[in-house]
Amino acid sequence: MKLLNSREMREIDYQAINEYGIPSIVLMENAGIRVVEVVEDLLERGGGKNVIVLAGKGNNGGDGLVIARHLVNSGVNVETFLLAFPDEITADSYTNYKVLSKLSRNIFQLLGEEDLDKLMLSLLSGDLVVDAIYGNGFKGSLSEFETRVVKMVNWSNLPVVAVDVPSGVEADTGKVYGEAVRAAHTVTFALPKLGLVFEPGREYTGTLSVADISIPRVLLEDRKLKKNLIDDKMIRPLIKPRSAESHKGSYGHVLVIGGSPGLTGAVIMSAYSALKTGAGLVTAALPESLLPIVESHLMEVMTAPLSENAQGYISLEALPAIENLLDTASVCVIGPGMSGYPEGNAVLRFVLERSGIPLVIDADGLNALKDDTGVLKDRQVPVVLTPHPGEMARLTGKSIEEIQLNRLDIAAHYAQEWGVTLVLKGNKTVIADPSGNIYINITGNPGMATAGSGDVLCGMITGLIAQGLKPQDAAVAGVYFHGLAGDLSKQNKGERSIVAGDIIDAISDIISGFE
Repeated sequence: MKLLNSREMREIDYQAINEYGIPSIVLMENAGIRVVEVVEDLLERGGGKNVIVLAGKGNNGGDGLVIARHLVNSGVNVETFLLAFPDEITADSYTNYKVLSKLSRNIFQLLGEEDLDKLMLSLLSGDLVVDAIYGNGFKGSLSEFETRVVKMVNWSNLPVVAVDVPSGVEADTGKVYGEAVRAAHTVTFALPKLGLVFEPGREYTGTLSVADISIPRVLLEDRKLKKNLIDDKMIRPLIKPRSAESHKGSYGHVLVIGGSPGLTGAVIMSAYSALKTGAGLVTAALPESLLPIVESHLMEVMTAPLSENAQGYISLEALPAIENLLDTASVCVIGPGMSGYPEGNAVLRFVLERSGIPLVIDADGLNALKDDTGVLKDRQVPVVLTPHPGEMARLTGKSIEEIQLNRLDIAAHYAQEWGVTLVLKGNKTVIADPSGNIYINITGNPGMATAGSGDVLCGMITGLIAQGLKPQDAAVAGVYFHGLAGDLSKQNKGERSIVAGDIIDAISDIISGFE
Protein backbone atom coordinates (compact mmCIF):
# COMPACT_ATOMS: atom_id res chain seq x y z
CA MET A 1 0.00 0.00 0.00
CA LYS A 2 1.27 3.46 -0.89
CA LEU A 3 2.00 6.05 1.79
CA LEU A 4 1.56 9.76 1.21
CA ASN A 5 2.95 13.01 2.53
CA SER A 6 0.77 16.10 2.65
CA ARG A 7 2.06 17.49 -0.65
CA GLU A 8 1.28 14.27 -2.50
CA MET A 9 -2.22 14.17 -1.04
CA ARG A 10 -2.86 17.75 -2.14
CA GLU A 11 -1.68 16.92 -5.65
CA ILE A 12 -3.96 13.89 -5.80
CA ASP A 13 -6.91 16.01 -4.62
CA TYR A 14 -6.07 18.62 -7.25
CA GLN A 15 -5.92 16.03 -10.02
CA ALA A 16 -9.17 14.40 -8.93
CA ILE A 17 -10.93 17.77 -8.95
CA ASN A 18 -9.37 19.44 -11.98
CA GLU A 19 -8.46 16.56 -14.28
CA TYR A 20 -11.22 14.08 -13.47
CA GLY A 21 -13.94 16.62 -12.75
CA ILE A 22 -14.91 15.38 -9.30
CA PRO A 23 -16.23 18.42 -7.40
CA SER A 24 -14.36 19.08 -4.18
CA ILE A 25 -17.61 19.18 -2.26
CA VAL A 26 -18.31 15.61 -3.43
CA LEU A 27 -14.98 14.48 -1.99
CA MET A 28 -15.90 16.25 1.26
CA GLU A 29 -19.28 14.56 1.32
CA ASN A 30 -17.77 11.13 0.73
CA ALA A 31 -15.17 11.70 3.42
CA GLY A 32 -17.84 12.65 5.91
CA ILE A 33 -19.98 9.62 5.10
CA ARG A 34 -17.04 7.23 5.57
CA VAL A 35 -16.38 8.67 9.03
CA VAL A 36 -20.06 8.49 9.95
CA GLU A 37 -20.01 4.75 9.23
CA VAL A 38 -17.27 4.30 11.81
CA VAL A 39 -18.93 6.60 14.35
CA GLU A 40 -22.29 4.84 14.08
CA ASP A 41 -20.64 1.46 14.54
CA LEU A 42 -18.84 2.68 17.67
CA LEU A 43 -22.03 4.23 19.06
CA GLU A 44 -23.97 1.02 18.46
CA ARG A 45 -21.35 -0.98 20.33
CA GLY A 46 -21.16 1.55 23.16
CA GLY A 47 -24.86 2.28 23.39
CA GLY A 48 -24.43 6.06 23.34
CA LYS A 49 -26.23 8.77 21.40
CA ASN A 50 -24.34 11.97 22.27
CA VAL A 51 -21.58 13.15 19.94
CA ILE A 52 -19.39 16.25 20.06
CA VAL A 53 -17.96 17.41 16.73
CA LEU A 54 -14.98 19.80 16.78
CA ALA A 55 -14.59 21.53 13.41
CA GLY A 56 -11.73 23.76 12.29
CA LYS A 57 -11.79 26.36 9.54
CA GLY A 58 -10.24 24.24 6.80
CA ASN A 59 -11.68 21.45 4.68
CA ASN A 60 -11.10 19.04 7.56
CA GLY A 61 -13.60 21.12 9.48
CA GLY A 62 -15.93 20.86 6.47
CA ASP A 63 -15.70 17.08 6.77
CA GLY A 64 -16.74 17.51 10.40
CA LEU A 65 -19.80 19.53 9.38
CA VAL A 66 -20.82 16.80 6.93
CA ILE A 67 -20.40 14.24 9.71
CA ALA A 68 -22.55 16.31 12.07
CA ARG A 69 -25.31 16.62 9.44
CA HIS A 70 -25.52 12.91 8.74
CA LEU A 71 -25.47 12.03 12.41
CA VAL A 72 -28.27 14.52 13.14
CA ASN A 73 -30.27 12.96 10.31
CA SER A 74 -29.83 9.52 11.83
CA GLY A 75 -31.17 10.64 15.21
CA VAL A 76 -27.91 11.19 17.08
CA ASN A 77 -27.66 14.08 19.54
CA VAL A 78 -24.87 16.20 18.05
CA GLU A 79 -23.25 19.33 19.42
CA THR A 80 -20.93 20.98 16.90
CA PHE A 81 -18.19 23.37 18.00
CA LEU A 82 -16.71 25.59 15.28
CA LEU A 83 -13.20 26.87 16.02
CA ALA A 84 -13.61 29.80 13.62
CA PHE A 85 -16.09 32.42 12.54
CA PRO A 86 -18.34 31.17 9.71
CA ASP A 87 -16.92 33.75 7.29
CA GLU A 88 -13.40 32.35 7.89
CA ILE A 89 -14.07 28.79 6.76
CA THR A 90 -13.50 27.43 3.24
CA ALA A 91 -16.20 27.70 0.58
CA ASP A 92 -17.19 24.02 0.67
CA SER A 93 -17.17 24.07 4.45
CA TYR A 94 -19.44 27.11 4.45
CA THR A 95 -21.92 25.35 2.16
CA ASN A 96 -22.10 22.49 4.65
CA TYR A 97 -22.30 24.93 7.55
CA LYS A 98 -25.40 26.57 6.06
CA VAL A 99 -27.08 23.19 5.55
CA LEU A 100 -26.27 22.04 9.07
CA SER A 101 -27.54 25.35 10.47
CA LYS A 102 -31.01 24.58 9.06
CA LEU A 103 -31.00 21.12 10.67
CA SER A 104 -29.51 21.85 14.07
CA ARG A 105 -29.44 24.64 16.62
CA ASN A 106 -26.57 22.99 18.44
CA ILE A 107 -23.75 24.78 16.63
CA PHE A 108 -21.49 26.73 18.96
CA GLN A 109 -18.54 29.02 18.48
CA LEU A 110 -15.38 27.85 20.24
CA LEU A 111 -13.09 30.83 20.03
CA GLY A 112 -12.11 31.95 23.51
CA GLU A 113 -11.99 31.31 27.23
CA GLU A 114 -15.68 32.08 27.66
CA ASP A 115 -16.61 29.18 25.33
CA LEU A 116 -14.75 26.46 27.20
CA ASP A 117 -17.39 25.97 29.89
CA LYS A 118 -19.93 24.90 27.27
CA LEU A 119 -17.43 22.45 25.81
CA MET A 120 -16.74 21.03 29.26
CA LEU A 121 -20.46 20.46 29.89
CA SER A 122 -20.80 18.74 26.54
CA LEU A 123 -17.84 16.48 27.23
CA LEU A 124 -19.27 15.52 30.63
CA SER A 125 -22.46 14.24 29.01
CA GLY A 126 -20.96 13.06 25.73
CA ASP A 127 -20.35 9.54 24.44
CA LEU A 128 -17.93 10.22 21.58
CA VAL A 129 -15.90 13.06 20.07
CA VAL A 130 -15.18 13.68 16.39
CA ASP A 131 -11.90 15.53 15.85
CA ALA A 132 -12.07 17.59 12.66
CA ILE A 133 -9.95 20.55 13.76
CA TYR A 134 -6.89 19.93 11.58
CA GLY A 135 -6.09 17.31 9.01
CA ASN A 136 -3.50 16.46 6.42
CA GLY A 137 -1.85 19.86 6.20
CA PHE A 138 -1.02 20.42 9.85
CA LYS A 139 2.56 21.31 10.82
CA GLY A 140 4.12 22.71 13.96
CA SER A 141 2.18 23.08 17.18
CA LEU A 142 -1.36 23.95 18.20
CA SER A 143 -2.14 27.45 19.40
CA GLU A 144 -2.44 28.02 23.12
CA PHE A 145 -6.24 28.00 22.93
CA GLU A 146 -6.35 24.93 20.68
CA THR A 147 -4.02 23.21 23.12
CA ARG A 148 -6.49 23.83 25.94
CA VAL A 149 -9.33 22.43 23.84
CA VAL A 150 -7.38 19.29 22.98
CA LYS A 151 -6.31 18.80 26.59
CA MET A 152 -9.95 18.92 27.64
CA VAL A 153 -10.83 16.30 25.04
CA ASN A 154 -8.00 14.03 26.11
CA TRP A 155 -8.84 14.44 29.81
CA SER A 156 -12.49 13.54 29.14
CA ASN A 157 -11.44 9.96 28.28
CA LEU A 158 -14.20 9.83 25.68
CA PRO A 159 -13.43 7.80 22.56
CA VAL A 160 -12.29 10.12 19.78
CA VAL A 161 -12.64 9.50 16.05
CA ALA A 162 -10.07 11.62 14.23
CA VAL A 163 -10.78 12.79 10.69
CA ASP A 164 -7.84 12.02 8.39
CA VAL A 165 -5.08 12.81 10.95
CA PRO A 166 -5.41 13.50 14.70
CA SER A 167 -5.14 17.25 15.29
CA GLY A 168 -1.68 18.20 16.52
CA VAL A 169 0.08 15.35 14.69
CA GLU A 170 2.22 16.31 11.69
CA ALA A 171 0.98 14.35 8.70
CA ASP A 172 4.44 14.17 7.13
CA THR A 173 6.50 13.12 10.14
CA GLY A 174 4.27 11.91 12.96
CA LYS A 175 5.92 14.48 15.21
CA VAL A 176 3.95 16.11 18.01
CA TYR A 177 5.07 19.43 19.42
CA GLY A 178 3.17 19.84 22.65
CA GLU A 179 -0.39 18.51 22.68
CA ALA A 180 -2.30 16.37 20.14
CA VAL A 181 -5.60 14.54 20.08
CA ARG A 182 -5.31 10.96 21.31
CA ALA A 183 -7.72 9.18 19.01
CA ALA A 184 -9.27 5.78 19.57
CA HIS A 185 -9.89 5.52 15.84
CA THR A 186 -8.60 7.50 12.87
CA VAL A 187 -10.30 7.45 9.48
CA THR A 188 -7.84 8.61 6.85
CA PHE A 189 -8.73 9.18 3.21
CA ALA A 190 -7.47 7.57 0.01
CA LEU A 191 -4.16 6.30 1.43
CA PRO A 192 -2.38 6.36 4.82
CA LYS A 193 -0.27 9.39 5.67
CA LEU A 194 3.30 9.04 6.89
CA GLY A 195 2.53 10.63 10.24
CA LEU A 196 0.05 7.86 11.05
CA VAL A 197 2.81 5.25 10.76
CA PHE A 198 5.78 6.86 12.50
CA GLU A 199 6.05 7.48 16.23
CA PRO A 200 4.77 9.28 18.08
CA GLY A 201 1.96 9.86 15.56
CA ARG A 202 1.11 6.20 15.47
CA GLU A 203 0.47 6.25 19.23
CA TYR A 204 -2.09 9.05 18.76
CA THR A 205 -3.83 7.36 15.82
CA GLY A 206 -5.54 4.44 17.51
CA THR A 207 -7.17 1.98 15.13
CA LEU A 208 -6.57 3.14 11.57
CA SER A 209 -9.12 2.86 8.77
CA VAL A 210 -8.37 3.86 5.18
CA ALA A 211 -11.50 5.15 3.46
CA ASP A 212 -12.34 5.28 -0.24
CA ILE A 213 -13.74 8.73 -1.05
CA SER A 214 -13.91 8.16 -4.85
CA ILE A 215 -10.38 9.31 -5.70
CA PRO A 216 -9.61 7.57 -9.05
CA ARG A 217 -7.54 4.45 -8.40
CA VAL A 218 -5.10 5.37 -11.16
CA LEU A 219 -4.01 8.36 -9.06
CA LEU A 220 -3.43 6.18 -6.01
CA GLU A 221 -1.32 3.69 -7.96
CA ASP A 222 0.83 6.27 -9.75
CA ARG A 223 4.46 5.15 -9.98
CA LYS A 224 5.52 8.63 -8.94
CA LEU A 225 4.39 7.68 -5.45
CA LYS A 226 7.54 6.04 -4.12
CA LYS A 227 6.68 5.41 -0.47
CA ASN A 228 5.04 2.11 0.44
CA LEU A 229 3.67 0.50 3.59
CA ILE A 230 4.54 -3.20 3.64
CA ASP A 231 1.50 -5.42 4.17
CA ASP A 232 0.30 -8.96 3.52
CA LYS A 233 -1.12 -8.01 0.15
CA MET A 234 2.33 -6.90 -1.03
CA ILE A 235 4.11 -10.01 0.25
CA ARG A 236 1.78 -12.88 -0.71
CA PRO A 237 2.50 -12.80 -4.46
CA LEU A 238 6.24 -13.17 -3.72
CA ILE A 239 5.85 -16.57 -2.04
CA LYS A 240 5.30 -19.05 -4.87
CA PRO A 241 4.07 -22.64 -4.49
CA ARG A 242 6.78 -25.28 -4.79
CA SER A 243 6.77 -27.72 -7.67
CA ALA A 244 6.38 -31.42 -6.91
CA GLU A 245 9.35 -32.04 -9.21
CA SER A 246 11.70 -29.71 -7.33
CA HIS A 247 14.84 -30.64 -5.38
CA LYS A 248 17.21 -28.84 -3.00
CA GLY A 249 19.06 -27.26 -5.90
CA SER A 250 15.81 -25.64 -7.03
CA TYR A 251 15.88 -23.31 -4.04
CA GLY A 252 19.37 -21.92 -4.21
CA HIS A 253 22.65 -22.22 -2.39
CA VAL A 254 23.51 -19.63 0.26
CA LEU A 255 27.13 -18.88 1.13
CA VAL A 256 27.71 -17.28 4.54
CA ILE A 257 31.19 -15.75 4.98
CA GLY A 258 32.11 -14.58 8.46
CA GLY A 259 32.99 -15.70 11.93
CA SER A 260 35.85 -15.00 14.32
CA PRO A 261 36.78 -16.13 17.83
CA GLY A 262 33.86 -15.50 20.15
CA LEU A 263 31.44 -14.62 17.34
CA THR A 264 30.60 -17.93 15.69
CA GLY A 265 26.99 -17.55 16.86
CA ALA A 266 26.41 -14.87 14.21
CA VAL A 267 27.34 -17.30 11.44
CA ILE A 268 25.22 -20.06 12.96
CA MET A 269 22.14 -17.84 13.23
CA SER A 270 22.53 -16.38 9.73
CA ALA A 271 23.03 -19.82 8.18
CA TYR A 272 20.16 -21.47 10.04
CA SER A 273 17.79 -18.56 9.31
CA ALA A 274 18.52 -18.90 5.59
CA LEU A 275 17.60 -22.59 5.77
CA LYS A 276 14.44 -21.96 7.82
CA THR A 277 13.36 -19.34 5.30
CA GLY A 278 13.54 -21.94 2.53
CA ALA A 279 17.00 -21.97 0.97
CA GLY A 280 17.87 -25.41 -0.45
CA LEU A 281 21.53 -25.43 0.58
CA VAL A 282 23.66 -23.35 2.93
CA THR A 283 27.44 -23.33 3.30
CA ALA A 284 29.10 -21.53 6.20
CA ALA A 285 32.65 -20.43 5.33
CA LEU A 286 34.67 -19.36 8.35
CA PRO A 287 38.13 -19.59 9.91
CA GLU A 288 39.25 -23.19 9.94
CA SER A 289 39.70 -23.46 13.69
CA LEU A 290 36.05 -22.49 14.27
CA LEU A 291 34.49 -25.19 12.08
CA PRO A 292 33.91 -27.66 14.93
CA ILE A 293 31.75 -25.12 16.77
CA VAL A 294 29.45 -24.61 13.80
CA GLU A 295 29.34 -28.29 12.93
CA SER A 296 28.33 -29.20 16.47
CA HIS A 297 25.35 -26.83 16.30
CA LEU A 298 24.08 -27.25 12.73
CA MET A 299 23.73 -30.65 11.14
CA GLU A 300 21.93 -29.28 8.07
CA VAL A 301 24.54 -26.64 7.14
CA MET A 302 27.68 -27.45 5.16
CA THR A 303 30.96 -25.85 6.24
CA ALA A 304 34.04 -24.66 4.38
CA PRO A 305 37.37 -23.95 6.10
CA LEU A 306 39.09 -20.63 5.41
CA SER A 307 42.72 -19.79 6.12
CA GLU A 308 43.10 -17.61 9.19
CA ASN A 309 45.66 -15.23 10.62
CA ALA A 310 47.29 -15.44 14.03
CA GLN A 311 44.28 -13.79 15.68
CA GLY A 312 41.85 -16.31 14.18
CA TYR A 313 40.33 -13.95 11.58
CA ILE A 314 39.86 -14.72 7.86
CA SER A 315 43.22 -14.09 6.18
CA LEU A 316 44.11 -12.99 2.65
CA GLU A 317 45.32 -16.53 1.98
CA ALA A 318 41.65 -17.53 2.04
CA LEU A 319 40.78 -15.50 -1.07
CA PRO A 320 41.27 -18.32 -3.64
CA ALA A 321 39.02 -20.60 -1.59
CA ILE A 322 36.41 -17.85 -1.30
CA GLU A 323 36.48 -17.36 -5.07
CA ASN A 324 35.81 -21.06 -5.59
CA LEU A 325 32.94 -20.99 -3.12
CA LEU A 326 31.39 -17.97 -4.86
CA ASP A 327 31.34 -19.99 -8.09
CA THR A 328 29.17 -22.69 -6.49
CA ALA A 329 26.67 -20.47 -4.63
CA SER A 330 23.66 -18.50 -5.83
CA VAL A 331 23.83 -15.74 -3.20
CA CYS A 332 26.37 -14.68 -0.58
CA VAL A 333 26.16 -12.88 2.75
CA ILE A 334 29.40 -11.52 4.16
CA GLY A 335 30.03 -10.00 7.56
CA PRO A 336 28.22 -11.89 10.34
CA GLY A 337 30.67 -12.27 13.22
CA MET A 338 33.64 -11.43 11.00
CA SER A 339 35.06 -8.81 13.42
CA GLY A 340 36.71 -5.55 12.49
CA TYR A 341 40.36 -5.98 11.51
CA PRO A 342 42.70 -4.45 8.90
CA GLU A 343 42.46 -7.28 6.36
CA GLY A 344 38.66 -7.27 6.52
CA ASN A 345 38.36 -4.50 3.95
CA ALA A 346 40.53 -6.42 1.47
CA VAL A 347 38.42 -9.56 1.93
CA LEU A 348 35.23 -7.60 1.37
CA ARG A 349 36.64 -5.80 -1.68
CA PHE A 350 37.68 -9.14 -3.17
CA VAL A 351 34.17 -10.54 -2.76
CA LEU A 352 32.61 -7.42 -4.29
CA GLU A 353 34.95 -7.48 -7.25
CA ARG A 354 34.90 -11.21 -7.97
CA SER A 355 31.33 -12.15 -7.16
CA GLY A 356 28.95 -12.99 -9.96
CA ILE A 357 26.04 -13.51 -7.54
CA PRO A 358 23.91 -11.18 -5.41
CA LEU A 359 25.56 -10.04 -2.18
CA VAL A 360 24.16 -9.16 1.22
CA ILE A 361 26.60 -7.17 3.37
CA ASP A 362 25.90 -7.15 7.10
CA ALA A 363 27.51 -6.34 10.44
CA ASP A 364 31.32 -6.29 10.21
CA GLY A 365 31.07 -6.43 6.42
CA LEU A 366 29.49 -2.99 6.68
CA ASN A 367 32.18 -1.79 9.06
CA ALA A 368 34.79 -2.91 6.52
CA LEU A 369 33.18 -0.53 4.02
CA LYS A 370 33.88 2.54 6.15
CA ASP A 371 35.69 5.19 4.09
CA ASP A 372 35.43 2.90 1.06
CA THR A 373 31.78 3.06 -0.04
CA GLY A 374 32.90 3.99 -3.55
CA VAL A 375 33.59 0.30 -4.13
CA LEU A 376 29.82 -0.26 -4.13
CA LYS A 377 29.29 1.78 -7.26
CA ASP A 378 29.13 0.18 -10.69
CA ARG A 379 28.99 -3.36 -9.32
CA GLN A 380 27.68 -5.86 -11.84
CA VAL A 381 25.67 -7.77 -9.23
CA PRO A 382 22.89 -6.62 -6.90
CA VAL A 383 24.01 -5.62 -3.42
CA VAL A 384 21.91 -5.41 -0.25
CA LEU A 385 23.21 -3.48 2.79
CA THR A 386 21.61 -4.03 6.22
CA PRO A 387 22.96 -1.32 8.58
CA HIS A 388 21.57 -0.33 11.93
CA PRO A 389 21.76 3.45 12.64
CA GLY A 390 25.26 3.22 14.15
CA GLU A 391 26.62 1.37 11.12
CA MET A 392 24.87 3.82 8.82
CA ALA A 393 26.50 6.68 10.70
CA ARG A 394 29.92 5.14 10.11
CA LEU A 395 29.18 4.59 6.42
CA THR A 396 27.96 8.13 5.80
CA GLY A 397 29.92 10.23 8.29
CA LYS A 398 26.65 11.56 9.71
CA SER A 399 25.57 11.42 13.33
CA ILE A 400 23.15 8.78 14.55
CA GLU A 401 20.79 11.57 15.58
CA GLU A 402 20.77 13.04 12.08
CA ILE A 403 20.09 9.64 10.58
CA GLN A 404 17.24 8.91 12.97
CA LEU A 405 15.64 12.27 12.26
CA ASN A 406 15.76 11.74 8.48
CA ARG A 407 15.50 7.98 8.02
CA LEU A 408 13.45 8.03 4.81
CA ASP A 409 15.45 10.68 2.99
CA ILE A 410 18.83 9.28 4.03
CA ALA A 411 17.95 5.71 3.09
CA ALA A 412 16.58 6.81 -0.28
CA HIS A 413 19.57 9.06 -1.02
CA TYR A 414 22.27 6.51 -0.32
CA ALA A 415 20.43 3.61 -1.95
CA GLN A 416 20.49 5.60 -5.16
CA GLU A 417 23.99 7.03 -4.72
CA TRP A 418 25.53 3.61 -4.03
CA GLY A 419 23.23 1.68 -6.36
CA VAL A 420 22.16 -0.76 -3.62
CA THR A 421 19.10 -1.98 -1.79
CA LEU A 422 19.50 -0.45 1.65
CA VAL A 423 17.80 -1.86 4.75
CA LEU A 424 18.03 0.78 7.48
CA LYS A 425 17.11 -1.21 10.57
CA GLY A 426 15.33 0.03 13.65
CA ASN A 427 11.82 0.95 14.72
CA LYS A 428 9.95 1.10 11.39
CA THR A 429 12.77 -0.42 9.35
CA VAL A 430 13.11 1.38 6.02
CA ILE A 431 14.03 -0.39 2.79
CA ALA A 432 15.14 1.77 -0.15
CA ASP A 433 16.08 0.52 -3.60
CA PRO A 434 18.22 2.08 -6.35
CA SER A 435 15.10 3.22 -8.26
CA GLY A 436 13.98 5.50 -5.43
CA ASN A 437 11.26 3.25 -4.02
CA ILE A 438 10.89 3.28 -0.25
CA TYR A 439 9.23 0.58 1.85
CA ILE A 440 8.31 1.03 5.51
CA ASN A 441 7.78 -1.90 7.84
CA ILE A 442 5.49 -1.77 10.88
CA THR A 443 5.85 -5.35 12.10
CA GLY A 444 8.14 -6.14 15.04
CA ASN A 445 8.50 -4.93 18.62
CA PRO A 446 11.12 -3.66 21.10
CA GLY A 447 11.80 -7.19 22.33
CA MET A 448 13.70 -7.78 19.08
CA ALA A 449 16.44 -5.45 20.29
CA THR A 450 18.51 -8.44 21.28
CA ALA A 451 21.87 -9.90 20.25
CA GLY A 452 21.68 -11.88 17.03
CA SER A 453 18.40 -10.44 15.77
CA GLY A 454 20.21 -8.73 12.87
CA ASP A 455 22.00 -11.95 11.97
CA VAL A 456 18.64 -13.67 11.70
CA LEU A 457 17.37 -10.92 9.40
CA CYS A 458 20.32 -11.07 7.00
CA GLY A 459 19.95 -14.85 6.85
CA MET A 460 16.26 -14.54 6.02
CA ILE A 461 16.88 -12.00 3.26
CA THR A 462 19.64 -14.17 1.80
CA GLY A 463 17.46 -17.27 1.95
CA LEU A 464 14.73 -15.51 -0.01
CA ILE A 465 17.18 -14.32 -2.66
CA ALA A 466 18.40 -17.90 -3.00
CA GLN A 467 14.85 -18.96 -3.87
CA GLY A 468 14.72 -16.53 -6.77
CA LEU A 469 13.32 -13.32 -5.33
CA LYS A 470 14.78 -10.08 -6.59
CA PRO A 471 17.04 -8.61 -3.90
CA GLN A 472 14.75 -5.65 -3.22
CA ASP A 473 11.73 -7.98 -2.95
CA ALA A 474 13.69 -10.32 -0.68
CA ALA A 475 14.67 -7.40 1.54
CA VAL A 476 11.05 -6.23 1.82
CA ALA A 477 9.69 -9.71 2.49
CA GLY A 478 12.55 -10.63 4.82
CA VAL A 479 12.06 -7.54 6.98
CA TYR A 480 8.30 -8.13 7.12
CA PHE A 481 8.64 -11.82 8.04
CA HIS A 482 11.36 -11.02 10.57
CA GLY A 483 9.05 -8.56 12.33
CA LEU A 484 6.14 -10.98 12.29
CA ALA A 485 8.39 -13.69 13.75
CA GLY A 486 9.37 -11.26 16.49
CA ASP A 487 5.72 -10.48 17.16
CA LEU A 488 4.90 -14.18 17.43
CA SER A 489 7.86 -14.60 19.79
CA LYS A 490 6.54 -11.74 21.91
CA GLN A 491 3.16 -13.45 22.07
CA ASN A 492 4.76 -16.69 23.21
CA LYS A 493 7.63 -15.42 25.37
CA GLY A 494 6.90 -11.83 26.31
CA GLU A 495 8.92 -8.83 25.09
CA ARG A 496 11.69 -8.95 27.66
CA SER A 497 12.53 -12.62 27.15
CA ILE A 498 12.88 -12.79 23.38
CA VAL A 499 16.22 -14.08 22.11
CA ALA A 500 17.31 -14.47 18.51
CA GLY A 501 16.72 -18.21 18.64
CA ASP A 502 13.03 -17.56 19.41
CA ILE A 503 12.76 -15.50 16.23
CA ILE A 504 14.34 -18.34 14.21
CA ASP A 505 11.92 -20.83 15.76
CA ALA A 506 8.97 -18.67 14.70
CA ILE A 507 10.03 -18.36 11.03
CA SER A 508 8.35 -21.55 9.86
CA ASP A 509 5.00 -20.65 11.46
CA ILE A 510 5.09 -17.20 9.90
CA ILE A 511 6.02 -18.24 6.37
CA SER A 512 3.61 -21.18 6.35
CA GLY A 513 0.81 -18.63 6.66
CA PHE A 514 1.79 -17.21 3.27
CA GLU A 515 2.02 -20.49 1.40
